[in-house]
Amino acid sequence: HQIIYLLKFLEFIEKHQPGRMQALFNQETFTYAAVPYRIKGYEDILKNTKDTIIFDHDWDAQIRTARDEKGSDGAMLTDKDGGVYHVNFIEKILATTLAKISNLIPDAGIWMNTQRPEWNDANNALVGNGVSMVTLYYLRRFLAFFNRVLANSENQDIQISTELYDCFNSIKVVLEQYHSNLETGFSKAERKSFMDALGAAATTFRDGIYNAGFSGTKSTLSLADLDDFYRISNAYLEASIESNERTDKLYHAYNIIEIEGNEVGVSYLDEMLEGQVGVLSSGYLKAEKVLGLIDALRSSAIYRADQNSYILYPNKELKGFMDRNQVPAASVQQSELLQTLVKDGNVTIIEKDVAGVYHFHGAIRNSFELDKAIDKLDSSYAKLIAQDRTLVQNIYEEVFNHKTFTGRSGTFYGYEGLGSIYWHMVSKLLLAVEECTIDAVHGDTKEETLNALKAHCHEVFEGIGVHKSPDVYGAFSIDPYSHTPGYKGAQQPGMTGQVKEDVISRIIELGVDVNDAKLSFSPTILDKSEFIKEASLFKYVDLNGDFKTMELPANSLAFTYCQVPVVYTLSDSDRIVSTTKNGEIKTIDGAVCDSELSQELFKRTGEIEKLEVYLNL
Repeated sequence: HQIIYLLKFLEFIEKHQPGRMQALFNQETFTYAAVPYRIKGYEDILKNTKDTIIFDHDWDAQIRTARDEKGSDGAMLTDKDGGVYHVNFIEKILATTLAKISNLIPDAGIWMNTQRPEWNDANNALVGNGVSMVTLYYLRRFLAFFNRVLANSENQDIQISTELYDCFNSIKVVLEQYHSNLETGFSKAERKSFMDALGAAATTFRDGIYNAGFSGTKSTLSLADLDDFYRISNAYLEASIESNERTDKLYHAYNIIEIEGNEVGVSYLDEMLEGQVGVLSSGYLKAEKVLGLIDALRSSAIYRADQNSYILYPNKELKGFMDRNQVPAASVQQSELLQTLVKDGNVTIIEKDVAGVYHFHGAIRNSFELDKAIDKLDSSYAKLIAQDRTLVQNIYEEVFNHKTFTGRSGTFYGYEGLGSIYWHMVSKLLLAVEECTIDAVHGDTKEETLNALKAHCHEVFEGIGVHKSPDVYGAFSIDPYSHTPGYKGAQQPGMTGQVKEDVISRIIELGVDVNDAKLSFSPTILDKSEFIKEASLFKYVDLNGDFKTMELPANSLAFTYCQVPVVYTLSDSDRIVSTTKNGEIKTIDGAVCDSELSQELFKRTGEIEKLEVYLNL
């Protein structure tokens, strides 16, 4: 959410108001929120990756007092004089970037160590030992966007907080130091040392702010250096994208890190729809790769034929209650400690039932409690404990596989669980496929590939609920619903985030775009069957909130843009005809509005009565 939704807004701003962001580069009109949670230092995070946050009660009390006295300004970080501490746009974007890059683990993703789930909170148990390729995919697009923005900037140098400047340089040194590994790859030991260096840099920055706040001094950051930093960062991200392509042409979404001494290994979870949406949205894959991924997705375990749509993760049969917590006899035979405990009738750790099946004690809920239970054993077991502690821990993990536990996504059959379609994510998929298809249209793409991508757009589009009958969808088709489990129709009606993606997707389908503040129309994805065959009436709401009707000819369709009706008509050439409220008519050759017409529409001045767009499709 932090990365991709912010980026969407910034992309819109750059398209509609080019130069506006650059004007903010040196304007100190941004602030930092005072949030009374402290992220632990890197070394402490390593000790327990699921216990990484401290709530600062004293700081919380100070914030509440300040907020009562000053209003919302009381919840902001302050300068030495007690005023709100201000920074510029570049600093805010850089702080966001460094927060993610400082948790980059090569070949794995962005480390989720702040005890917060990502978009899909059904995976929230991954926090700690989980790493997100999803965030990495979106971060790649984020940094590529800012490289383009920086290239268009007339600024050369920017003033940023010295503390953040130092953090920036520390992380930049690490990225440069390990740059050759992008060619040779990272060993487990190199991955750990890379993590250590980034973790130390981030800890130094955080602890400095937690303990003393910002000093108020500023340092000069060259935008050329920032541009280089974003490029080298993206080189790391792209290398990780390459290494996370699966043999079936899909891409990993979330991975698991295994920290053992001075090494960090990476293991993989099953495929997830979220990962495919993320990598498609990254802007990294070329058209042929995109097509291969979407083809693979449609033939994968994620595709659900009965709904012509996609579930979040492959369905599977979970063990029943009586089949869980069974320790293989062979594993027990490997441990002298476990054998001795069973022989002694000591059920603190393990016991054998009347059927001869071994079970860990039911009160032991995780590896931390297992450790505590081992520590409480009688001293007579001390030698065996020293000998077998690690072995017993490994046996426990083999039985329960806690490191890959995701949360309800792997334990529920509803509520974003197994076999469930989550309609918001399907709409995200549609948007991602459409964006990739539009990129392919503007690129050097084979016609065969382009046609296949367009076909996939329509296939994903047709699988969304609004295009289904109620008996198939299991609910009123025109209402937004949260999810559809594998065993019944759509559930949880409500205005979900899906609506947002569906609106954006429809704009793309209609070929409406803005570049350099100019409105254009190029409906390359639009199905010609949407054009009406016979003359009809179009009803819409104008800028005054009044209902209006308009006659539409055959072979046309209509929609409103900024509450101005736009009529598409099939023709043998492209042209735009605008009509003002005074009846003046202006014709523009091609399908791109000029700046004056575009601004009249964007500002909703009411001057433009309608647009007629003639298209040669």
